[in-house]
Amino acid sequence: MSQIKKSIIFGLLAMALLLVFYFAILNLVSGWEFTKIQFTNNWYWIISLSVGFGIQIGIFTYLRAAHKAAASGKVVAASGTTSTVAMISCCAHYLVNVLPIIGVSGFAAIIGYYQTELFWLGLISNVLGIAYMGQKLVKLKSNLKNEKY
Repeated sequence: MSQIKKSIIFGLLAMALLLVFYFAILNLVSGWEFTKIQFTNNWYWIISLSVGFGIQIGIFTYLRAAHKAAASGKVVAASGTTSTVAMISCCAHYLVNVLPIIGVSGFAAIIGYYQTELFWLGLISNVLGIAYMGQKLVKLKSNLKNEKY
């Protein structure tokens, strides 16, 4: 199997795992009916965040495995974390029902209040991560091209 195909598969798997994580957390916190409603209301955010994360993982996998390039795994981790937090933010205010710890209710309310801003932060993080990885890919391709001549 070619490295490009492997990278695409890894990207699709990362995207799917992020979605599974989203559905699992929401279902655990608030139940399946609430999860379906939240996904229906926010699907464009959730899918966009997942796709962006999958693209980053695909590029990262290609750079690492195929060409041993020095792409920072920290960028992928930070962007993936931001995407996950943004996706889960749509239900965080319901954590009050599950975690009756002093202070959690205020934190959850703030996250719920800034849900849209967190989604935007996740998308911006994805775009920056993709740009970073894309830059590394272009540089690698340029280096490989120069080595041929």
